[in-house]
Amino acid sequence: MRRTLGLLAAVIATAALLSSGASSRLVNPAAPDAGGVGEVAIFYYPWYGTERDDGQWQHWQQNGHSPPTQVASGWFPARGPYSSSDVSVVRAQMREIAAMGVQTVIVSWWGTQSTEATRLPIVSQLARQVGLRVALHVEPFKGRTPSSLEDDINGFLATGITDFYVYDSTLTADADWAELNERLSGGRLFANTGKPGKARAGGFDGLYTYDVLLHDGSSFPRICASARRLGLVCAPSVGPGFDAVRATGDARVRERAHGRVYDRMWRGAVRADADVVTITSYNEWHEGTQIEAARNVGQSYASYDGAYGLTGRAAQRAYIDRTTMWVKRYNTR
Repeated sequence: MRRTLGLLAAVIATAALLSSGASSRLVNPAAPDAGGVGEVAIFYYPWYGTERDDGQWQHWQQNGHSPPTQVASGWFPARGPYSSSDVSVVRAQMREIAAMGVQTVIVSWWGTQSTEATRLPIVSQLARQVGLRVALHVEPFKGRTPSSLEDDINGFLATGITDFYVYDSTLTADADWAELNERLSGGRLFANTGKPGKARAGGFDGLYTYDVLLHDGSSFPRICASARRLGLVCAPSVGPGFDAVRATGDARVRERAHGRVYDRMWRGAVRADADVVTITSYNEWHEGTQIEAARNVGQSYASYDGAYGLTGRAAQRAYIDRTTMWVKRYNTR
């Protein structure tokens, strides 16, 4: 009952925001209701908070850090530690994502009772205002099962959200996912796996890889060829690198190599003729996969200096600008 009421509240809130005077612009009527092939989508995290906007720091303070001067990331955001409930910030982020040529923003969602769920309506509204589609990254929250997601997914379908990327889907039996996917109609579920046979066994519509430590782009042609033979949408994930040491203590690192890692993964996705390219990520600062602008604040934090030969202010947007180039190349392949 709590899940159903939570979903109903989210649907009502979304409808209210879309019809309110919160903005003078209407939702872009040309924004597609369903994704297709030749699409670029980006993972987005609405979980950040500040004392001013939210009454407490959220996520920036992880692992004992003290914002606003210290944050739980190896990099420091050019915007400073921001709130995902700050409309001006989210509006600027959605405009930036749309300007790169990306078509879909995949919003992290941790269940109907989560902070991310309360922020989804405004993220959806501001995304749609600039012509972006909205999809959900269904995270492995406590109590998540295929059967428990059915009402949620059907409710979101009614709001125009039709794509659902299921993180850690392999933690649940294929048969359970297959039962859910058999009953659903009107949307697409993507399995988080690099094994097309696994996605097919669960009855999924497609797959995505997400993990930029496990995958470096070289396997994308093989994965997508196999996925197509099985009738699956192939949506491999590209990213600039990985470094979660400051936020979590995870010692595994994939250095960015001044942009060479990002380029290599994009080349793999283009060579694979991927149906959808998913980007890990716009703003997952904890794991250091973000492409959102970062500023140089001294030796305590890494910077983007050196990426693609850029330094200083020009380097802050290095990965934003490079994404724009790769999206154009992907769309003209």
